[in-house]
Amino acid sequence: MSFNIDKQTLEELNLLGKFRHGSVYGLFNKVKTIGGERLLNHMFSHPLEEVSAINQRSSIFRYFQVAKLEFPFDIQQIGLMRDYLDAETGKSALFTLADILVKKGLSVLTRDERYKKIIQGLQATIVTLNRCYAFIESIKLMAGPYAARTNAIKEILSDKKLEKLRNIDIYKALPVQALAFYDHLLKNSLHKEMKEIVAFIYELDVNITVSNVARTKGFTYAQALPREDNILSATGLYHPCIDGAVGNSISLNKDSNVLFLTGANMAGKSTLMKSVGIGLYLAHMGFPIAATKMEFSVREGLYSSINVADNINLGYSHFYAEVVRVKQAAEAAASGKKLLLMFDELFKGTNVKDAYDGTLAVTDAFAAYDDCLFIVSTHIIEVGEALKNNANIQFVYMPTIMDGVHPRYTYQLRQGITEDRQGMMIIRNEGIMELLKNI
Repeated sequence: MSFNIDKQTLEELNLLGKFRHGSVYGLFNKVKTIGGERLLNHMFSHPLEEVSAINQRSSIFRYFQVAKLEFPFDIQQIGLMRDYLDAETGKSALFTLADILVKKGLSVLTRDERYKKIIQGLQATIVTLNRCYAFIESIKLMAGPYAARTNAIKEILSDKKLEKLRNIDIYKALPVQALAFYDHLLKNSLHKEMKEIVAFIYELDVNITVSNVARTKGFTYAQALPREDNILSATGLYHPCIDGAVGNSISLNKDSNVLFLTGANMAGKSTLMKSVGIGLYLAHMGFPIAATKMEFSVREGLYSSINVADNINLGYSHFYAEVVRVKQAAEAAASGKKLLLMFDELFKGTNVKDAYDGTLAVTDAFAAYDDCLFIVSTHIIEVGEALKNNANIQFVYMPTIMDGVHPRYTYQLRQGITEDRQGMMIIRNEGIMELLKNI
């Protein structure tokens, strides 16, 4: 089973994308190595689904955050080591020796660079192995969730042959026989172990980077709970990519599984939804989140409908695209999966009467799926009044405060249904009516 999230939700929440402005991925992508970036990509593309795995990863990031560790490796040396270990070699020690002798001869006769690269690769490997060993020694007294991993790598590095290799003076010429011996050792006999060490280095890159982001930004970590609890509770939750974002608290459970959100345009409804979706996604990755505190029951998927557009190629109007999106959500909820589903301004592509009827019917129907959690927003406040008798629905709003004739938004949730109706006042403030009269 995998965590279900579709392309539209990923794009609406701006979760992925190395080069997408303001993406959540970009917030954390401060890694130093190519392998670290690949690992980070994998984590972002594959949220975790088991409570223990999520909490374990969070505990590792928290451990690194407290430890304030620095990445101890030279990036250029890691690159040389990786290229060296990835280079093909013979299966037998004799073939390796013969191959290196040929390359040494060619280096003298034709300025062939391959022999030089072997030497540089081995030297980089020695330097990197020593730094890895020194790093592990420096944290050996720090018991924690990463201790088993570091102990396993230390055991590899303590191999007598690797220990002898680490003690080689890289500034002295190494005999061809010794060069061939270690070349064969690293690329054949200890090939699996070397891959483990390289993977460990990439893990350190990600762990140190992510924990540094958490410490710098003041992020915290969510506590994962079993699916059956059906809880999503957050305090001080805000959008991680918005400077100065306002935090809000929400609490959903099977007896109160629909958050009905009202408020004027620009009051912050969409940003709140994105904050919740991003927070839940990062929490499933075991990553730090932008909140004071959060606990959540593991979901089987995340589904949003925030920026639905028309589809000219399929002949969809904006309204029909909304209907298709709601249908997809209904099918997902009816499948029995435990999901978080979010809808911003349902049916805004049609007339007010149909939007009212549709929002009322869909929200009331969603409330019956108490295995799922829902957030539904609208500025048609009359829908909220009609839903007040549904015990599964809680009502919150984003207020608009008028400073004279100018609206001000607090972005702070309040309980209840908004009574704000400042649309015409804003239209007048912009001088639209006067402009039209003068035409």
